[in-house]
Amino acid sequence: MATLQQVDTKLFARVFRHGEQRTLLRSMAKILSRTGDGLLHLALPALLALIGTEQLPAYCVLLGSAMFVERLVYFVLKNTLRRRRPQDFVPGFRSIIQASDKFSFPSGHTSAAFCLATSTGIVFGGPFIAMYIWASAVALSRVLLGVHFPGDTLAGAIMGSSIAVLTASQLGLL
Repeated sequence: MATLQQVDTKLFARVFRHGEQRTLLRSMAKILSRTGDGLLHLALPALLALIGTEQLPAYCVLLGSAMFVERLVYFVLKNTLRRRRPQDFVPGFRSIIQASDKFSFPSGHTSAAFCLATSTGIVFGGPFIAMYIWASAVALSRVLLGVHFPGDTLAGAIMGSSIAVLTASQLGLL
């Protein structure tokens, strides 16, 4: 585990330094990080209801169920594993934004974003590429802002996507 932490810390430092040198990138990271706060998870189904799509009931059941499981698993893992955030681990380091909770692993923003992207892709197909680009940008933003190590976001992406796929399978959507 110590070797993984060293690799993750070195990769974190490289990504963070890259963002430090680019003001526009850092500003975009702040905006992208905010889009992962959860509002989109409510706004997207509401927009689809306005548009009127026959897949909406299946989508809402999948997204609601998957997000419930994702939040539960996220909470248990984060509070059981208790991995320190970069600011609390790297001597002299300060993150750009204040994290909403104390622990780092897995990234909840990333997990929720990938759960949304995967659920959307399962039900609607077409927009999945744009949704995965967005989810990946949310993950990168969390590292650029200094609140997560890259391994936290990788775990979040795998967790969120896996939970959406498993939930869809249980609901007979796959």
